[in-house]
Amino acid sequence: MNRQLIRRWRCGQALLLLASLLCAPAPTLGHGTIPPSLQGAKPPDVPGLLSGRQRIIRSRRHALMLGKALFWDIQVGSDGVACATCHYHAGTDARLTNQLSPGHAPASRPSAATFETLASGAAGGPNYVLQRSDFPFHQLADPADFSSQVLFTSDDVVGSAGSFGGAFRGSVATSAVDDCVRAADPIFNVQGVGTRQVTSRNAPSVINAVFNRRLFWDGHARNVFNGVNPRGDGDPDAGVWVWERRQLTRARLGLPNTALASQAVAPPIDTAEMSCHGRTLADIGRKLLSRRALQLQEIASDDSVLGEDRDASGRGLALTYEKLVRKAFRRRYWGAPRARAQNAFGTPAAGGTPYTQMEANFAMFFGLAIQLYESTLISDQAPFDSPRDAQGVPSALDEQQRRGLAAFVDFHCAECHSGPTLAGAVQPRSGTALTEVDRKPIRTAAGASVLGLVDTAFVNTGVVPLDHDAGVGGTDVTGRPLSLTAQYLDLLAGAVPPVDPMIVQSCAMTVPFAAGGFGQPPFAPAELVADPAGATACAAPANAQVPSPQVTAAELALPEHGRLTDGTVGAFKVPSLRNVELTGPYMHNGGMATLEEVLEFYNRGGNVTSHGKDAQFLFGQGLSAETMADIVAFLKSLTDERVRWERAPFDHPALPLAAGHVGDANAVEVDQSPELSGMAKTRIVNLPAVGREGRSAATGPLEALTDRFGR
Repeated sequence: MNRQLIRRWRCGQALLLLASLLCAPAPTLGHGTIPPSLQGAKPPDVPGLLSGRQRIIRSRRHALMLGKALFWDIQVGSDGVACATCHYHAGTDARLTNQLSPGHAPASRPSAATFETLASGAAGGPNYVLQRSDFPFHQLADPADFSSQVLFTSDDVVGSAGSFGGAFRGSVATSAVDDCVRAADPIFNVQGVGTRQVTSRNAPSVINAVFNRRLFWDGHARNVFNGVNPRGDGDPDAGVWVWERRQLTRARLGLPNTALASQAVAPPIDTAEMSCHGRTLADIGRKLLSRRALQLQEIASDDSVLGEDRDASGRGLALTYEKLVRKAFRRRYWGAPRARAQNAFGTPAAGGTPYTQMEANFAMFFGLAIQLYESTLISDQAPFDSPRDAQGVPSALDEQQRRGLAAFVDFHCAECHSGPTLAGAVQPRSGTALTEVDRKPIRTAAGASVLGLVDTAFVNTGVVPLDHDAGVGGTDVTGRPLSLTAQYLDLLAGAVPPVDPMIVQSCAMTVPFAAGGFGQPPFAPAELVADPAGATACAAPANAQVPSPQVTAAELALPEHGRLTDGTVGAFKVPSLRNVELTGPYMHNGGMATLEEVLEFYNRGGNVTSHGKDAQFLFGQGLSAETMADIVAFLKSLTDERVRWERAPFDHPALPLAAGHVGDANAVEVDQSPELSGMAKTRIVNLPAVGREGRSAATGPLEALTDRFGR
């Protein structure tokens, strides 16, 4: 392999330095390792963001204010929807009305364009109110027996209600709602009256997300932020405008450890989530920059980030977004005189005044500011984070939780939910030798076990059939594979250098190439070459070998890629279990309402068998009801009381929450406002502002999903 390939491959080693520190050896228990405490773990450093001569941020305090304001401000969306609308409850979405989607990828799967009758017998559909009896979305005669009769199954999804859609024409100076040409969506409507669209995946928590290297369920928000979109180095045309020494240039950004920023810039322009079609981040900048931040929402006087600069009215900040950008970011990213720019930044699609540099770079400001804010949302004060005893068990756990922890480790849960966040996409779980692509046992569609290549921390657990959602085995908007496995196979074949920085050490794989198994012969010594990633930190340096380019090409030409089977289709990011008692419904499709249902799912070995399903840890466990109850008790030890009571840093401004529509699933009231005329009238639930001391006793704490049904 040439030097360019090796340099790109090894680039990932520097980016994963923190990950290797987080993977320090921990005490063992039963058949595995006890995950470490989150206390003391620091978010990955972003070189050039806050320090250095060419640093991007001028004032961290103002950048943090900007990020929190942008995250909670309903003016960001086209329809009065904020980022927080889908992440306001322990970092997730707790709404129950108008949260159903008919499924993922309706263009290729007709049943994903139609709602199905729910397990309760209700018709479901737009503006339906979810009930306890609607769950789980896959039901068996015996929940403990994978092979028992299927009583009910559905491809519907519990997602998040967002935008009405429509074609963007511009913003309205006095409104949070944009001027869009709107019409009822053919799927999301009640009796022909348009309702808010619903996403086709469940909203994961933003708390502790700063430790993730890739975000979204399918990992399409890359670890390198390009300043424009989630695609990282996969977009060669992405860049930001720099004004320096009276010269204007467009430069690549390429900031590592910024998956949060990559993720943040996607929802505001997504037509199902927050935007009318055709709106850009520059358009959002034009809408917001002259406005006071959060001007339509109350801020608590003791808000831990915003309180000091709260407007005298109590609503919003005293600062406009333009002033916040000027205070937060270095002048070279916004200071170009309009006359000198010569219309370099483009013009809105509908025409009008060309964008300014500040507007043109608004995607960068938006992504990095929200990354800095979300980087403070670390929940490291759960009972699980209490001091450890001699066996490494947290001292604050009661007897049932201790039994649950032992079972959690003994039955391999900690193999995927590993590390201090009990997640998977935070860092590879292989000790000091690191790999982001693994070779491990997976199942074929017939249920047989074979060896396959998968993205580390993305697992097919058999929640739904493969045609429901490809997950990390899918492609991005350009048709480029999302998985690192696909890039790695190209690398082995000597064809295309990997676009995304990664590290893959063959010696750290579960089954190295020099070994075989599950009916597959090993690669012979003559078929292998030295691993370009080297043998550093390898427990068995002799395993640092990979198939030669010629052998790789021959295997890829075979059915299912021969001994290099790709098992990424249907695999999804392993989420954090922190605060999990508050974040239901569960799984990427939101198809389970309780932790007990989740435990039943894993106890029987999933819902379906499909090619790529994990065969290493996911099989019928045969746990007793008592053991599953112990594990549920342990999972509740992962709740940080600051999250439950929304104490700093989890305090927030008031949020007018779009909670379904006035009416029911059979008929809705029509909105008469100028901006949304003819659409279904939104039912607004006003969530009050919470200061640094958190929710009051009268308000009560955040509740689990089962406590919210029927309210």
